[in-house]
Amino acid sequence: MIVLAVLFAVLGAVSNAVGTAFQRKAASTVPRGGGIRLLRALVRRPAWSIGIAGVVGAALFQALALVNGPMALVQPLFILELPFALLIAVPLMHRRLSRDGWWAVGAVVAGLAVLLASAAPSGSRDQASMARWIPVLIVTLGVMAAAFLLARSSSSPLFRAAALASAAAVGNALTAALLKSATGRLADAGLSAFLTTWQTYGFALTGVLALLLLENSLQAGPLVASQPALTIGDAAVSLLLGVVLFDESVRTGWWLLPAAVGALFILRGVLRLTRVVPHLADVVR
Repeated sequence: MIVLAVLFAVLGAVSNAVGTAFQRKAASTVPRGGGIRLLRALVRRPAWSIGIAGVVGAALFQALALVNGPMALVQPLFILELPFALLIAVPLMHRRLSRDGWWAVGAVVAGLAVLLASAAPSGSRDQASMARWIPVLIVTLGVMAAAFLLARSSSSPLFRAAALASAAAVGNALTAALLKSATGRLADAGLSAFLTTWQTYGFALTGVLALLLLENSLQAGPLVASQPALTIGDAAVSLLLGVVLFDESVRTGWWLLPAAVGALFILRGVLRLTRVVPHLADVVR
């Protein structure tokens, strides 16, 4: 089951990377604006349709991964979306990845492997009581609203992209938690239970909200500002939600040392990627 969870999570990361890269290409061709007006303009772009197909495929792979493994394992694997997205975006935007870029990609992948091997996330619950859901919903939705307001108050494209992407990351993590619970109902009690549980409609709503935030973050600034905030934030919040909601566990004690080393490798790789690929936003139209 864990092997299947890892496989589907990696496929989901690849699919989401395709979606992000093509959505970025589409968003960069739209005049300044946001919200529903931005979405209306994007639906006319073929690149955006490809991006949405990638996002849909990622959601299906994500659901399969969450059914087969703990959220604290599945969602951090989506960090791989960052190197995949850059590797896809580079040829899409007629760029070449330097040797430093390849080393940075390797650092992210190696760091993630060390981190997950050290933490060894485990746990099989897919349901949580309302006593846990209510504070989680209040905090996550509150953080998303605060990040959105901060983005609106700033004139810096880098800050706005990062803030909106952070809000989207929290939305993605919340969507994953709701999706895990809803698909658990589907697996345990069938389609009728899936259609009557509130989590099903919850993940649909939060998923749309996260998508709108993502679209605005991609238009607000460069991919190197939005993508790290999106992938790292998603992984971190998802791991926390897995522990809080579903009683998932990670190894502690001396295992924290190699886990910290892995996290530092990831951070180093991400920071390096933002420096060696500084012109990904300059899409050749």
